Amino acid sequence: MKKIVAYIKDAYNELVHKVSWPSSKELAGSTTIVMIASIIIAIIVFGIDSAFEWIVKFLYGIL
Repeated sequence: MKKIVAYIKDAYNELVHKVSWPSSKELAGSTTIVMIASIIIAIIVFGIDSAFEWIVKFLYGIL
């Protein structure tokens, strides 16, 4: 039990004193970048999916 308590204390001390947390402005900037990248990737995947759907329909004579 002492090892678990020591581990939790060490983890807490490291998170409070040694970790460099981003500021709210940096965090907002990173969030914006991730959102924009996610939207771009979603649009690319949608385009590729639509192209494959069209190709499959063309090959099977559905169009």
